[in-house]
Amino acid sequence: MKIEEMLRHFSSFPFASLDEIAPGTSLVLSPHPDDESLGCGGFIASAVSEGRPPVVVIVSDGSASHPGSVSWPPQRLAQCRQEESRDAAAVLGLPSDRLLFLGFRDTAVPSEGRGLDDALQQLAGIVRRYDCSTVLVPWRYDPHCDHEAVWVMGQELKALLPHLRILAYPVWGLTLPPDMEIDEPVPMGWRLDVRDFLDRKRKAVEAHRSQRGLVVEDDPEGFVLPEHLLGKIIKPYEIFIAS
Repeated sequence: MKIEEMLRHFSSFPFASLDEIAPGTSLVLSPHPDDESLGCGGFIASAVSEGRPPVVVIVSDGSASHPGSVSWPPQRLAQCRQEESRDAAAVLGLPSDRLLFLGFRDTAVPSEGRGLDDALQQLAGIVRRYDCSTVLVPWRYDPHCDHEAVWVMGQELKALLPHLRILAYPVWGLTLPPDMEIDEPVPMGWRLDVRDFLDRKRKAVEAHRSQRGLVVEDDPEGFVLPEHLLGKIIKPYEIFIAS
């Protein structure tokens, strides 16, 4: 199936309530600081409003977005991005104690070996501590190594804890070339109506100022969230794919 057909399929998923999509307490795994706002900002705000805030785990430190900067070396940038995530979470109403950071180096999130095993042990502990029943991970076709690694974490976490429900949310997969072919059966999924929280989601995305070209001034080639992605992501619904 071509990407353009898959995305049309996503946009025709039935609407469902939060309880139908993700009953109980959810664990949101975000590859970088900002993916939680981009892919799940409405979901997070909706769950908070229903009195069952999710646990959000930022997996990598986001330190590789501006490699050419001298004034913002990786450690300083990582700290900035963590602060931005806290600001975004506050906009969405997420209690500060439900935002956690694994601290893996950006572009080096493990998908195998000891690093993956260590991450899984940490995540399994979080699932047990907060009694999570649903885990949200990036879509497996998001074209970034850290997104792919976090998708693997979700699959391996379910192997450890079979009661978990795994859902995927697309971010960068929404920008893949329309004629790209993917070899996968047509998936099932749902759309969550987030119209009541769209303004909060937009402000949460805006809180990631370093990714909008508003912080780092000495790296003209550094990352800036592209408008074509924002146009696809700031919509009155969010997509969740059965994984």
